[in-house]
Amino acid sequence: MPEFNLTMEGVSFLPITSIYIAINALIMFVLAFMVVRARRVNFKSGGKLEEQRDNWIRAHANNTEYVPMALLLMVGIEFAGGANWLLHGLGVVLTLSRIVHGYGRGTADGANPGRMYGILGTWIVFLVGILALLYYALT
Repeated sequence: MPEFNLTMEGVSFLPITSIYIAINALIMFVLAFMVVRARRVNFKSGGKLEEQRDNWIRAHANNTEYVPMALLLMVGIEFAGGANWLLHGLGVVLTLSRIVHGYGRGTADGANPGRMYGILGTWIVFLVGILALLYYALT
């Protein structure tokens, strides 16, 4: 029976993706803080600020829905030896998009430029990341 080696010998630390994992974890933390803050303010106001609370809850939830898969795409690309410029491009667009979307979603009801540009940027990261990972996996 063959023996499996589960060590990470020869595998890099993923220095580029790790930067964006840390920054996006900070964004997630700030959004979580805003949810707690909005819940606390809503409780003190007797429930009059439910819309503000719900906006921040959705901003946090939306970030939670999109960021992990985008970062997994980046991890796969970096493991596959993807170009540094591509990884930084994906990371910067993802991070800026999530900041803009979180602020837009958390501070206003309905459609607004922050939400629109934030989700557009996130979807661009998804599409480019998917195509790049497929390219590196198949070549």
